Amino acid sequence: MPKNSPKLTWCNIRFGEDSNWWVKEISDTIHWDADGLSIVDPRQMGHILDQLDPLREYGLNTDLVDNAFIPFQIKEKNKDGSVKVVRVNETFSESDEVLFGLPDVVDEEKGPYADFIDHITKLRVKFLNDNIEFEQKLTVEELEEHVRENQNQSFMEGKALHVFTEVCDILEFVPEGYELADDEDAKKSKVSDDEESENVEFVPDVPGIEEDEKIEEDDTMKWDEEEEEEEEEEEKARPDDSAYDLNAFNDDGSDDDEDDDDKPAKKKGAAKPEKAAKPAPAKKAAPVPKKAAPAPKSAAPAKKKK
Repeated sequence: MPKNSPKLTWCNIRFGEDSNWWVKEISDTIHWDADGLSIVDPRQMGHILDQLDPLREYGLNTDLVDNAFIPFQIKEKNKDGSVKVVRVNETFSESDEVLFGLPDVVDEEKGPYADFIDHITKLRVKFLNDNIEFEQKLTVEELEEHVRENQNQSFMEGKALHVFTEVCDILEFVPEGYELADDEDAKKSKVSDDEESENVEFVPDVPGIEEDEKIEEDDTMKWDEEEEEEEEEEEKARPDDSAYDLNAFNDDGSDDDEDDDDKPAKKKGAAKPEKAAKPAPAKKAAPVPKKAAPAPKSAAPAKKKK
């Protein structure tokens, strides 16, 4: 089987715009096609296992779950931003490791993943018939038709179907117009929008993939803000052209260009009379004796009479 093939040892995966992980490159190119191949991240896998819990009493086969997904673990971040995951010998139901799950879809009709989908579909129908009073019993064909409609809608929109979406369409299916009873098992089978968003948007802690980028971005933004604040303070402190006009300042060095409420007080103050008194130094009074100089000329005729 392809799952036991030694050629399948690693995958390079990328985080898509839809907040899901997709296979970019795979070691076994003979049996696997990376185009449109999705992989379940650890939080999504945890969500799937939680959704499977109510089906245990209806005959859930955990071996089918472990066989349907091939476990991978994070190894390193690649230079192009993708993440390399390597295959490990673990089981999702018993391991405490952070594991990605690659669906075994080499044989889409009879492979382990196909068997898993068929198994949980039948169990979900049993669960719904046992917890909801239908006028007519729900059939497997009705659930499968619902899943096909969602898949066709994705294809028409040009979207690749992610394995997590396909599994959740089955495990969270409730016929339109019906609701599950508020028992513990029913609550486990329903997920709030916030919880689903957290599961889908999972980004693993890879050395160098998140922490360094976030710290660098925060520091840069902080430096930019500090530089902008310093520039604003300098612009406020920098005098404009009127600052170089001596008449724009009072004798005490204060600027006349202040709030309009302060201007009337300055007009009535003592600052302006002091400015008017400046032009009265003794140098300007010097021309007075020069005007009195003609007096000796008037005395010249008195000497002629003698």
